[in-house]
Amino acid sequence: MDIYLDNSATTKPYKEVIDKMVYALDTDYANPSSLHRKGVEVEKNIKNIRQSIARTLGIKDKEIYFTSGGTESNNTIIRGIVALNKKRKNHIISTTIEHPSVLNTLKDLESEGCEVTYLEVDKDGKIDIEEFKNALKPTTCLVTIMHVNNEVGSIQPIQDIGKHLKTLKDKVFLHVDAVQSYAKINFKPSKYNIDFMSVSGHKVHGPKGIGFMYVRENNRIKPILTGGGQEIGIRSGTENTPGIYGLGEAIRIINEDLDGKIEKIKNLRDLLKREIIENIENIKLNSPEDGVCHILNVTFYGIKGEVLLHYLEQKGVYVSTGSACSSKKKGSHVLNAMGLSPQEIEGAIRFSLSDLNTEEEIKEAVKVVKESVSDLRMIMRRR
Repeated sequence: MDIYLDNSATTKPYKEVIDKMVYALDTDYANPSSLHRKGVEVEKNIKNIRQSIARTLGIKDKEIYFTSGGTESNNTIIRGIVALNKKRKNHIISTTIEHPSVLNTLKDLESEGCEVTYLEVDKDGKIDIEEFKNALKPTTCLVTIMHVNNEVGSIQPIQDIGKHLKTLKDKVFLHVDAVQSYAKINFKPSKYNIDFMSVSGHKVHGPKGIGFMYVRENNRIKPILTGGGQEIGIRSGTENTPGIYGLGEAIRIINEDLDGKIEKIKNLRDLLKREIIENIENIKLNSPEDGVCHILNVTFYGIKGEVLLHYLEQKGVYVSTGSACSSKKKGSHVLNAMGLSPQEIEGAIRFSLSDLNTEEEIKEAVKVVKESVSDLRMIMRRR
């Protein structure tokens, strides 16, 4: 039996999502920009999906723009805001533990003359709100901070950040990478004073290659992609109809009982944590106590995380050593920023859960992890 515990990298699409996508490919295959009946029908369905997604967030449908996912959304928003503001304001505030699609975009913009302040995080992977306030300058145009960290699950104080930005005389935009928090924390962008937000479909049992940006009404960004003017001119290119149908279905299912799903995942994570603590010695929990419901990062001393990952994989348990987008590189920048030692970083494994996991799977997985850790430690001792 395969036990999949790498849901922060990607989730398995719901069966209904696949059915909707097949329907889009087989029946609703017309171009939504076409003027004939088949095209108009597809356009109407996309409009309905946009409306139902907007409803789940308490926003207007015209504030949602479909993209290819988190990376494109982050790039479009950050580059789009800077392009319109950098003549007057060229300062950006972010953190040292952002996703590579944010960090590499900021690096790019620094080479073009932007100034970026990277806020440090504490041992729990969180920024200090006072340090954030002190980092603001008259030239600050944008604050871009992830809501939930993808490696350890720390939750940033987005509500406090948004509240403070509201008190400023000069407008400073707040962009939130919500890829790991959307559908894992029940929140509304307006309550947090969020101006822009990025969401990815394949993290919420939807397909890969689709996501959306939230752009608050009256906020302007310069498009990266120009062409036929789709998505109100912000994201040209023929709509990814199967992706949009799949994403819409995934979001519909999740929101049938969002709080119930979050509670279920949290209970599974707590069970996983208890079982690991009770059954395996010489470990360190890297995820904070008050972290997000679906992520648990653990160091197993005396072994290499990557070796453990492949050992578990042979026994049908799938985990990660960090972010799937950067896990091929040496040493996690997130765990480094949190002050972990090289040995602690080397032995770190990320378990990430979804509502499709079961208690039986968790208990079985810990049994397999315990055996594997024991085997590997024995091998290391012999050397």
